[in-house]
Amino acid sequence: MAGFLRCLFGLAIFALPLAGCVTDDQLASQATGTWRKIKQEKPVTTDPRYTSRLNRVAPIVLRASGQDPSQWEWAVFEDDSLNAFALPGNKFALFTGILDIMENDAQIATVVGHEVAHVLYRHSAKRTNQNVLASVGVIGATIALGAGCESGDRACQQRSETAAQVAGAAALYGALLPYSRKHELEADVAGLQYMNTAGYDVCEAIAFWNQMTRASAGQPRPAEFASTHPASERRVRTLRAEAERLGKSCR
Repeated sequence: MAGFLRCLFGLAIFALPLAGCVTDDQLASQATGTWRKIKQEKPVTTDPRYTSRLNRVAPIVLRASGQDPSQWEWAVFEDDSLNAFALPGNKFALFTGILDIMENDAQIATVVGHEVAHVLYRHSAKRTNQNVLASVGVIGATIALGAGCESGDRACQQRSETAAQVAGAAALYGALLPYSRKHELEADVAGLQYMNTAGYDVCEAIAFWNQMTRASAGQPRPAEFASTHPASERRVRTLRAEAERLGKSCR
């Protein structure tokens, strides 16, 4: 506890967003436990209609990103959600739902490349330490705002609590969510580069996100401003620009 508090106070004083309070080894260790827990709670499919596709594409994308596939672990979970995720420590998974709408290997490579990029760009570590910074800021605001309240002055204390909530909202919308969207777009671009190196048609990444938009039609989702993921339209624009930079012309 003392070491953690020293880390928090060090962040508060020096305001270094990547000060390293959470190390890669710590995150990888936590991720191993999380991965094990997810596999216990959610069924892992052995259906070759899914596993053979991912097992065919994943090693190709990993090699294109400079990685040794034998050092990674991946799985397909039985879940109808249009979802995939990655964890520190070289782990990623796709759900059967998202594989169901993928029309070819290049579209699978789109998502695999994206998830691999999250790991290689250390997005979990950066995100975690950003959360620590935001927590420190809110704690500091609460302490500062409440310092002038006399003991028993409930009205003053309530004003301080309200102000702290406002500070927390400002941290969420002003720093944390945009930071996450930035990482998502960064993973999109890096994933496209891995696809290109692997020899996949990068235009299929755009086709996939258009398909995601159609498949998600009618599902409630927050506006991009209040979302941890960029809207599909923005992703398509970003991917199209990167494809053009790579010399590809996509419809």
